[in-house]
Amino acid sequence: MAGSSHGHTPAAWTGVTIAFIGFCVSGAFMVLAQPVGFWAGMAIVVVGGIVGWIMSAMGMGQPKDAHQTFQDALEQSQAAVSSKS
Repeated sequence: MAGSSHGHTPAAWTGVTIAFIGFCVSGAFMVLAQPVGFWAGMAIVVVGGIVGWIMSAMGMGQPKDAHQTFQDALEQSQAAVSSKS
Protein backbone atom coordinates (compact mmCIF):
# COMPACT_ATOMS: atom_id res chain seq x y z
CA MET A 1 0.00 0.00 0.00
CA ALA A 2 2.88 2.38 0.53
CA GLY A 3 3.58 2.53 -3.18
CA SER A 4 -0.02 3.30 -4.08
CA SER A 5 -0.39 6.30 -1.72
CA HIS A 6 -3.36 4.57 -0.10
CA GLY A 7 -4.96 7.07 2.26
CA HIS A 8 -2.46 9.86 1.62
CA THR A 9 -4.98 12.40 0.37
CA PRO A 10 -6.55 15.54 1.84
CA ALA A 11 -9.94 13.79 1.88
CA ALA A 12 -8.61 10.84 3.88
CA TRP A 13 -6.65 12.96 6.36
CA THR A 14 -9.56 15.35 6.96
CA GLY A 15 -12.17 12.62 7.36
CA VAL A 16 -10.03 10.59 9.74
CA THR A 17 -9.09 13.65 11.80
CA ILE A 18 -12.72 14.68 12.25
CA ALA A 19 -13.73 11.11 13.11
CA PHE A 20 -10.88 10.85 15.64
CA ILE A 21 -12.02 14.05 17.33
CA GLY A 22 -15.55 12.63 17.52
CA PHE A 23 -14.18 9.43 19.01
CA CYS A 24 -12.33 11.42 21.68
CA VAL A 25 -15.44 13.47 22.47
CA SER A 26 -17.53 10.31 22.79
CA GLY A 27 -14.93 8.68 25.02
CA ALA A 28 -14.75 11.69 27.32
CA PHE A 29 -18.51 11.93 27.70
CA MET A 30 -18.81 8.18 28.23
CA VAL A 31 -16.44 8.45 31.19
CA LEU A 32 -18.44 11.45 32.45
CA ALA A 33 -21.67 9.39 32.13
CA GLN A 34 -23.30 11.97 29.85
CA PRO A 35 -25.25 10.13 27.14
CA VAL A 36 -26.08 13.28 25.17
CA GLY A 37 -22.40 14.19 24.84
CA PHE A 38 -21.57 10.62 23.88
CA TRP A 39 -24.09 10.65 21.04
CA ALA A 40 -22.93 14.11 19.96
CA GLY A 41 -19.43 12.66 19.63
CA MET A 42 -20.78 9.74 17.62
CA ALA A 43 -22.50 12.25 15.32
CA ILE A 44 -19.12 13.94 14.83
CA VAL A 45 -17.66 10.55 13.81
CA VAL A 46 -20.38 10.21 11.16
CA VAL A 47 -19.75 13.79 9.99
CA GLY A 48 -16.07 12.87 9.50
CA GLY A 49 -17.06 10.06 7.16
CA ILE A 50 -19.42 12.29 5.22
CA VAL A 51 -16.84 15.09 4.91
CA GLY A 52 -14.22 12.62 3.66
CA TRP A 53 -16.67 11.21 1.11
CA ILE A 54 -17.67 14.68 -0.13
CA MET A 55 -14.03 15.77 -0.43
CA SER A 56 -13.24 12.60 -2.34
CA ALA A 57 -16.14 13.29 -4.69
CA MET A 58 -14.78 16.82 -5.21
CA GLY A 59 -11.51 15.34 -6.48
CA MET A 60 -9.42 15.58 -3.32
CA GLY A 61 -9.27 11.81 -2.87
CA GLN A 62 -7.28 9.12 -4.62
CA PRO A 63 -7.98 8.79 -8.36
CA LYS A 64 -10.06 5.77 -9.36
CA ASP A 65 -7.34 4.35 -11.62
CA ALA A 66 -4.49 4.72 -9.10
CA HIS A 67 -4.73 1.09 -7.97
CA GLN A 68 -4.49 -0.24 -11.52
CA THR A 69 -1.54 2.04 -12.28
CA PHE A 70 0.26 0.74 -9.20
CA GLN A 71 -0.45 -2.88 -10.14
CA ASP A 72 0.90 -2.31 -13.66
CA ALA A 73 4.11 -0.76 -12.33
CA LEU A 74 4.54 -3.61 -9.85
CA GLU A 75 4.17 -6.24 -12.58
CA GLN A 76 6.70 -4.43 -14.77
CA SER A 77 9.25 -4.23 -11.98
CA GLN A 78 8.79 -7.91 -11.11
CA ALA A 79 9.21 -8.85 -14.75
CA ALA A 80 12.41 -6.81 -14.93
CA VAL A 81 13.82 -8.50 -11.84
CA SER A 82 12.95 -11.99 -13.06
CA SER A 83 14.48 -11.35 -16.50
CA LYS A 84 17.80 -10.37 -14.88
CA SER A 85 17.94 -13.68 -12.98
